Amino acid sequence: MQKNTSTNKIPDYAALAVAIKTWGKELGFHDVRIADANADITVIESGFFSWLGKGYHGEMDYMAKHGTKRTRPAELEPGTLRIISVCINYAPPSVKNSWDVIHSGERAFISRYALGRDYHKVLRSRLQKLADKMTVEAGAFNYRVFSDSAPVMEVAWAQKAGLGWRGKHTLLLSRQAGSMFFLGEMYVDLPLPVDEETENYCGSCSRCIDVCPTQAIVAPYEVDARRCISYLTIELKDSIPESLRPLIGNRIYGCDDCQLVCPWNKFAQITNENDFHVRNGLDDVSLIELFSWDQETFEAKLAGSAIRRIGHIQWLRNIAVGLGNAPYSVEIVQALQARLNDASVLVREHVQWALLQQNMKRTEQ
Repeated sequence: MQKNTSTNKIPDYAALAVAIKTWGKELGFHDVRIADANADITVIESGFFSWLGKGYHGEMDYMAKHGTKRTRPAELEPGTLRIISVCINYAPPSVKNSWDVIHSGERAFISRYALGRDYHKVLRSRLQKLADKMTVEAGAFNYRVFSDSAPVMEVAWAQKAGLGWRGKHTLLLSRQAGSMFFLGEMYVDLPLPVDEETENYCGSCSRCIDVCPTQAIVAPYEVDARRCISYLTIELKDSIPESLRPLIGNRIYGCDDCQLVCPWNKFAQITNENDFHVRNGLDDVSLIELFSWDQETFEAKLAGSAIRRIGHIQWLRNIAVGLGNAPYSVEIVQALQARLNDASVLVREHVQWALLQQNMKRTEQ
């Protein structure tokens, strides 16, 4: 944990909690809540290790290697008493309708959270500013800020803090903002008053389960990541299983289907953050255009984007699958043939598969 070194003070913790929420909103967070780091999450912890035991995490070894540090904050950061949980909306303005893009096979669908700049730095920077403000007002305390950057059960703690509830798709849901927001946390050693957990409002709805293209939501509140398109296009570094490729459609980076059908996302709020606005027209762009990007163009266009993390080879792999799933066209075949001798074995494999799909479609015409 980081420690502030200002003159030690004895704060009024109830007043400080109110102030933290005010400062957080002034910094651009849309909600700020506080959870007890010692809250009983036995059921959550048991469910998490059961999920790991089933192998549902796939190749995400980092999910398993930290043991109970992920579920017990004080084991990760000794002395942690509270978790300040924050959220910030990311739905961009003036974005192309997602379903229109998904149903247009020659266009590329990119999860809407990734259309702008990488959120990790934005959230951590804001959380650090919040910590600095607390440092001035509260005196010496220990803290550490996170945004999907360490073994933290961010949805579980956001739920405990009252930011929302875990939906059947496992994302956090809010009655005020749906699910289209980012989460961040600050572990602190301050005995702040905590907020109440909210109710679960999913009821009997199963739209997210029913719509999943790969049926990755194997049960309410349980996702087999190995089938999830977000995992397949982002986390998986090797070949995408052939049986799943046709189900991916034109989703080349992530998948929003479970969010798009969720009734609560009618309350999703448009972001005020310029960093999360659409860049490079990525909300409505052709697969062929993106497939033509060389390494230099990829790096330049996606500088500061979360997408850049997957690298150019994985990017081409994903797009090749999208092109294979697209309606037959001479232009698509030509684009694929241009990369038949790509230096990457991974790219060549997926290009060959895509060409086979295009040829099958041509013969069926």
